[in-house]
Amino acid sequence: MMKWVSCPCWGTNDDESSGETAADRDPVLLVSGMGGSILHSKKKNSKSEIRVWVRLFLANLAFRQNLWSLYNPKTGYTEPLDEDIEISVPEDDHGLYAIDILDPSWVFSKYVGKWITIATPFQGAPGCINDSLLTGVQFVEGLESFFFVSRWTMHQLLVECPSIYEMMANPYFKWKKQPEIRVWRKKTEKDNDETSAELETFGLVESIDLFNDALKNNELSYGGNKIALPFNFSILEWASKTREILNKAQLPDGVSFYNIYGVAQDTPFDVCYGTETSPIGDLSEICQTMPEYTYVDGDGTVPAESAAAAQFKSVASVGVSGTHRGLLHDKRVFELIQQWLGVEPKKAKRKHSRTRKVADSG
Repeated sequence: MMKWVSCPCWGTNDDESSGETAADRDPVLLVSGMGGSILHSKKKNSKSEIRVWVRLFLANLAFRQNLWSLYNPKTGYTEPLDEDIEISVPEDDHGLYAIDILDPSWVFSKYVGKWITIATPFQGAPGCINDSLLTGVQFVEGLESFFFVSRWTMHQLLVECPSIYEMMANPYFKWKKQPEIRVWRKKTEKDNDETSAELETFGLVESIDLFNDALKNNELSYGGNKIALPFNFSILEWASKTREILNKAQLPDGVSFYNIYGVAQDTPFDVCYGTETSPIGDLSEICQTMPEYTYVDGDGTVPAESAAAAQFKSVASVGVSGTHRGLLHDKRVFELIQQWLGVEPKKAKRKHSRTRKVADSG
């Protein structure tokens, strides 16, 4: 479900009447995270578009038909399975058009004065990401889940999604406790065929072999064809190089860094599949198994330990009680942003205020 937040970033009639002009204010660029933008789909050489994310009516079908993709290691992009489909972001205030046309050249750093991040997984989000790669993501629960994208449908996209691999736990970060994946495995005695359960533990490095074995038979059907979707080592290599760059990255001189992250929420950290009484036989069974988590403090998605561990020197780093998406419309978060931008909230009533809507996919 889309939630709309009024954002008077573009001025009001009161500002104009008081003598303020746009030239007196610096622009604020909003950069959404993964899944935070509306997506449209259309056939090539056609002007007709349909929304494929976020939607409710026939959401699962539209997602499968339009968004299922394969990663192209030559370009670093995922490409729709249907070569006649184009995925686009709306070129208006509800999309990322302004971001899409920005040149990422280093020369533009001189135009950036402050960088404020919200709920950023600087060192990864191990519990949620590990399970996303193995079983997918369920955005809504209960009866509502029948009207939205299913966990399995989302899983088949995420296996080919570079951002997911980039948000795997950073193996070079000094975690208080290393994240783990645990699997209760079924063991059969060779002599008498008796079975038992044994708990196996996989650390950050060993987990790669687990992903490979668990996803070796993963596939989907599209257009009458079977398409294999194993663990993608090409994306892993890409993500590893990205991590190397991030580990060494520094902010340009003159750019102030501020960090807001969520706390006081149970956040998945370690993941366990199978139980002592119902162990896993072949590792591919994990993909049809619901996980059990151990939790740490965070925003419900990103551990606070990760979100607070930016490699940049921050002017301020503040933990706010709230969920990963809930922070985007949290009053305290807006107060911090206003404070750091030097914007004083106006208490006077505005009779004819002009606002723009900012999309929050939470």
